Formats: sequence, C-alpha cells, structure tokens
Amino acid sequence: MDGLLLDTEKLYTKSIQDVAGRYGKQYTWEMKVQVMGTTGVDSARKLVDLLGLPLEPPDLIKELDKLYLKYFPTAELMPGADRLVRHLRRHKVPIAIATSSKKSSFQLKTSHHKDFFALFNHITLASDDPDIKHGKPAPDTFLVSASRFAEKPDPSQVLVFEDAPNGVEAALAAGMQVVLVPDPRLDEKFASVQRSACPV
Repeated sequence: MDGLLLDTEKLYTKSIQDVAGRYGKQYTWEMKVQVMGTTGVDSARKLVDLLGLPLEPPDLIKELDKLYLKYFPTAELMPGADRLVRHLRRHKVPIAIATSSKKSSFQLKTSHHKDFFALFNHITLASDDPDIKHGKPAPDTFLVSASRFAEKPDPSQVLVFEDAPNGVEAALAAGMQVVLVPDPRLDEKFASVQRSACPV
C-alpha cells in the first residue's frame, strides 16, 4: 500500500529523519530499503540498530507515532492507483490490500481517501493481525489475505503488486505471481529480487 497506492514513503522518511536528526544521525536510502514493507516492530528494531539510536524500539515507535499523527493525514494517492483499482472493480476482479501497517496508521493515511479504500474486498493489516505470525519477507501477510476472499484462490493464481524488496520476497515465498513497481533508486544489489518479479 505504502509507496504503491499511497505516496507515503516520503512521509515515513521525513518522520524517521526527524527522529534520527535529534541524535545526530542520518537516515539513508540504503537503510530505508532494508525496512520498506516490514511491520512497525520489525522496522523499529532494524532502525535502532542501523542508526545506532540510544532508544529501545518501543520508544522509537512512540516518537514516530507522534510525527505520523502530523504527516500521515496529508498522504495522497499515487498516480494511476485510482484508475487501476476502479478498472479492476468494474471487471469484477477480487482485490485486497495486504499491508504491514497497523490499524491506527492505516486510518491516518487513508482518512482523506475512504471512498477509494472501500473499493477493496478486504484489507489485511499485518502489524495488528493475530493470524499473521511473521511479517514480510515471510509469506504470512499474503497467504492470510488471500485466504479471506470468498472464493479462496490458489496462491499461484494471485497477482501481487509490490514496490519493496521485502514484499516481493514475501509474495514469491507464498507461491504468488508478483509485479514489481520499483522505486528507480533500487540498486543492483536488489537485481535478483527484481529478476524474480515482473517489473513495470
């Protein structure tokens, strides 16, 4: 969802850099790629380690949540997202969201786009979902989401759109097909992930 349907990646970056800057640290693109698509708890653990922050992960989450309250309601839809989703609905293609977000941040990010998000059959929020034991790159998020369709599809018949290497790995581990919508800054070290997906 983030960076694919909603232009929120820049909001995450700004929030994390605001906190990192307080401690004289710089949040880099290379760090961002490592946390893209992961759950909030997993992201916080990685960020504390990568940035060398003098915080425990729960404290970082609290700091970031304060900033998310400010930034997330400004999230805009990504170009083409509305058109694609409405096209799929018109043609009766079942669609769902399988995101690492938690409910509170999802509500903030989508607050100005309720009609758009109502178009989905269901929404799976991995950070709060008790059925999801492991976040991306584990396959749980996508497998649980697929199991919630009225007509449960075989994983090989599911097409996942992803912008993050962790999400691509999760979809492939679930036995699903993947369309990678990459950020142009993804470098060669992610070429193997890109080759496994169908880039657009």
